[in-house]
Amino acid sequence: QVQLVESGGGLVQPGGSLRLSCSVSGGIFSLYTMSWYRQAPGKQRELVANITGGDGKNYADSEQGRLTISREKAKKRVYLQMNSLKPEDTAVYYCSAATFYWGKGTLVTVSS
Repeated sequence: QVQLVESGGGLVQPGGSLRLSCSVSGGIFSLYTMSWYRQAPGKQRELVANITGGDGKNYADSEQGRLTISREKAKKRVYLQMNSLKPEDTAVYYCSAATFYWGKGTLVTVSS
């Protein structure tokens, strides 16, 4: 059974940074495309970034330059570094493996 646990969310001021982490247990981590999604209040869940098994990276067009997704295969972790955060980045951020397995999410609040 594959389980994902996100961490690293919290309250941050506009312009600040956060690094989200997702720990994966079970499955074959190195093969999965790992993704970060977010869901803001009243909005649909949307893709933020993903990283393939071959470490190819893709970002939502709106996030180019502010985000960096990475993974540590030995530790079975995937990260999302977020810089220059804006209030509109406020959302629950979810980690996904193969868009099939999901974590419970971690809340990011950007507010002064």
